[in-house]
Amino acid sequence: MSVRLAPSILSADFAHLARDIAAAEAGGADLIHVDVMDGHFVPNITIGPPVVRAIRKVATRPLDVHLMISDPDRYIDAFAEAGAAMISVHVEVLPHLHRTIAAIKALGVQAGAVLNPSTPVTAVEEVAGDLDFVLLMSVNPGFGGQRFIPATIDKIRRMRALLARAGSTAPIEVDGGVDLTTIKDVVAAGGNILVAGQAVFGSGDPARALAALREAATR
Repeated sequence: MSVRLAPSILSADFAHLARDIAAAEAGGADLIHVDVMDGHFVPNITIGPPVVRAIRKVATRPLDVHLMISDPDRYIDAFAEAGAAMISVHVEVLPHLHRTIAAIKALGVQAGAVLNPSTPVTAVEEVAGDLDFVLLMSVNPGFGGQRFIPATIDKIRRMRALLARAGSTAPIEVDGGVDLTTIKDVVAAGGNILVAGQAVFGSGDPARALAALREAATR
């Protein structure tokens, strides 16, 4: 399965999002990762559907919208309407995960489940066959620029095995601390969609940084 790079605009310059997104796309971004935080589920507040709608007007790559919010069911329709191509929701806040995944897919959007570092892979065992992708957090969610949690590498392998048992080849997305020092191990373990924020937008040259990540991931 090919590797896709998803630069996270959480680390971009919010005063110049169109410029930074264009630079990331010039460097080979496959997706644009959008972190939505509500200040409840995670200790930070970012953006909502109006900003996603604005990003959709300038981005040429699909929008990968990660809902780090305490009540995702309430906002799924709004983010789909705003232009999300992928929506991922945290298993930690959803008592009816199967219903939420089905609701996202019914909107014509790819549906993913997100697991925090302390959440076991078995949390998605019963819905593994229904997921379009799985997102594993390799840092505790809420802020960019954190250090990659090494135990994530084994967790990726265990998630790949769980998906295989369910007959699924769904991609595994990895988010947090992905950079030139970690990306090769993430890919070797089975990560397919790689989210990078600070490593891209904190570099001073997003296009060159993404090209370097691609080379490190595939060599």
